[in-house]
Amino acid sequence: MRALFLIPLLLVSSLARAELPETDWLELMPKSDQKALEAMPEIDHNSPEAMGTFTDKGGMKQAKGLPAVMYSTKTVAAMNGKQIRLGGYPVPLETDSKGNSTLFFLVPYPGACIHVPPPPPNQLVLVRYPKGLKLDDIYTPLWVSGTLKVEKVSNDLADAAYALEAAKVRVVEDADL
Repeated sequence: MRALFLIPLLLVSSLARAELPETDWLELMPKSDQKALEAMPEIDHNSPEAMGTFTDKGGMKQAKGLPAVMYSTKTVAAMNGKQIRLGGYPVPLETDSKGNSTLFFLVPYPGACIHVPPPPPNQLVLVRYPKGLKLDDIYTPLWVSGTLKVEKVSNDLADAAYALEAAKVRVVEDADL
């Protein structure tokens, strides 16, 4: 009889630890943008950033002259309000008094603006995480879970088409791979 009581308790316990399935970055991009991206010519890496010099503004703003898909703010309406888990790399924006990042952009690849143009706005997610996370290295991949919202965000650093109210942020571990 006691074993029957423990089984539901174990199930609830393991479900509480279970994570959402991974959301692929391409799920944030309409099919028309995916096709345009696939058809895009190779990007020229002769940018000021690639040469080690930066403009006054710097940051992840798109330079003029790229194909239109690289500026796309088109979103996927079905993603609005969805609970997701997205893997990516942080670009810190704000920290709390303890130095923990509470606001950052999540991007699909590391160094997203150092040697290549940044991703399109519909491939940038503004993450709000009031709890904060100590970020020692922007090349450390993260898992971010929470509620995704279609929300256009623009600042001096970048433009994003989504925002995520993070419930959980953690470093990707070897066991995840």
